[in-house]
Amino acid sequence: MKTINIPSQLTIAELKELYDMKVVSPQEVIEAIIKRAEQDKEMNIWITPPTMELIQPYLDRLEKVDSGTLPLWGIPFAIKDNIDLVGVPTTAGCEEFSYTPEKNAFVVEHLIEAGAIPVGKTNLDQFATGLVGTRSPYGETHNALNQELISGGSSSGSAVAVARGQAAFSLGTDTAGSGRVPAALNHLVGYKPSLGAWSTSGVVPACASIDCITVFANHLDDALSVDSIVRISNEQDPWSRNILKPVRKLPEKICIPETGLAFFGPYAKEYQEAWESTVAKLSKLNIPIEYVDIEVYMEAAALLYGGPFVAERWAGLGGFIEAKPNVTFPVTEEVLRSGSATEYDAASVFHAMHKLQSYKFDVRKMLKNSVLVMPTAGGTWTREQVRENPIHTNSQMGLYTNHCNLLDLCAVAVPAEKISENTPFGITLFALAENEGLICGAADLFLGGDSKKSLELEETDTTLVAVCGLHMRGYPLEKQMKECGASFVREALTAEKYQFVKLPTVPAKPGLLKKEVGGKSIEIEIWEMPLTEFGKFTASIPAPLGIGKVELLNGEEIPGFICEGYVELRAEDITEARGWRNI
Repeated sequence: MKTINIPSQLTIAELKELYDMKVVSPQEVIEAIIKRAEQDKEMNIWITPPTMELIQPYLDRLEKVDSGTLPLWGIPFAIKDNIDLVGVPTTAGCEEFSYTPEKNAFVVEHLIEAGAIPVGKTNLDQFATGLVGTRSPYGETHNALNQELISGGSSSGSAVAVARGQAAFSLGTDTAGSGRVPAALNHLVGYKPSLGAWSTSGVVPACASIDCITVFANHLDDALSVDSIVRISNEQDPWSRNILKPVRKLPEKICIPETGLAFFGPYAKEYQEAWESTVAKLSKLNIPIEYVDIEVYMEAAALLYGGPFVAERWAGLGGFIEAKPNVTFPVTEEVLRSGSATEYDAASVFHAMHKLQSYKFDVRKMLKNSVLVMPTAGGTWTREQVRENPIHTNSQMGLYTNHCNLLDLCAVAVPAEKISENTPFGITLFALAENEGLICGAADLFLGGDSKKSLELEETDTTLVAVCGLHMRGYPLEKQMKECGASFVREALTAEKYQFVKLPTVPAKPGLLKKEVGGKSIEIEIWEMPLTEFGKFTASIPAPLGIGKVELLNGEEIPGFICEGYVELRAEDITEARGWRNI
């Protein structure tokens, strides 16, 4: 009888290797996950747990696809239950609120297209309002390492599912720290991209203007693999922003709080000692350290719940709560109703916005080409302590997280010094929205990854390439991109300056012609290719096509396919189609 050894912790790289070696199949991995979920049932990880009935259609699809053609083929992932998965109820932690979506959330759809397998919907602090993991009518989610302690929230089940080997990665959301605190408390990486970098279409909003989808994983590389799939501008999402894929590089300096850090809870002393050890480790990375006053971050954090911004939560959910009295988790309702306070009038909102703009101005100067490092949390609590004092304990968990999205920062939470075998400690690295590469490079170095030299080289050894036809995903020449080591980055639009033509070739190909007047915006794809392959790739392109500069809708110019002007008279004008996929 075949003995199947499924790793206790699942990672993308290891699963891919096992699949390539035919040591294990996705079916066998899923069977192990279902068994583990059943064994951990009392930990309240899942709202819709993994079952073969739910997962089998995704397994059946993979059988028809070559594993080498999909970057996440057979990789199991979990979904926080405020993110839509088609045909599965979205509860947001409240059964009376639940609905069954007819389509996937934008990010979920792209992960499934890449071959990933959704295995279930995870528990959360109701309506993503909380940082403790105990505010759910589906039960308190237990910490993966010490079940007396909180799991962190609101993405509690998502973190614990990964930590307990029930998913290789999971999706959470983050408004005030929900994608970072559970990572720290369960010894995981929690990656929070810049606002809008991952579309939140198909997510139940907490505060729509600052909500993010996040990823939990056992390794930074896994988190960035997910990022490479889902960092796609969504033209149907008003909150979506066109932010380039992060390229790992090192910051000019690391900013560390000079004084005033507070530590709390039953392990306060141990947390402080772990932070001091971490600072010593940071000082050995050969990156200049600057000790900074963090008052501006604390002032911004105080605005999230101590000012009118909390009214955004009430704006999104107040109607439901008023219409359905007494169905919401009591402490959740108390927090949400605080957003309806009479002092939060229109003028107070603008006063807060003006304060926040001033804080952003100061932070941009402080973090220019730099990262800020703080403890992800200043402590933890037992679940019993949170039950006894739910508001104060929860507030303490957000001391070093609440500022992030209000200030338009990106962040990555990573494990640091362990307090004990079952009590981890973690730090978070922050940077400006456009500098995600800095947190990736610094985190990688801190975790013992690539050397400083190799990180710096990574910034210059690839180039972006814009493609508009047969080299796009799903078309015959996609394989040429992959043979050159290229990876898909995102979908994009050209500037409104292009004529799109269909060339009289066999097979038919499109061409982009830049116009002085009368052009349109054309749908394209952006790929990233090693510079060592770029010259050979360019030389292989037949006339009248070539590589030139393609202007994007945001004004950026990158290398990409263009067409010589002489073909205009004998090519078919297909500009109105706005893209090759529409032909």
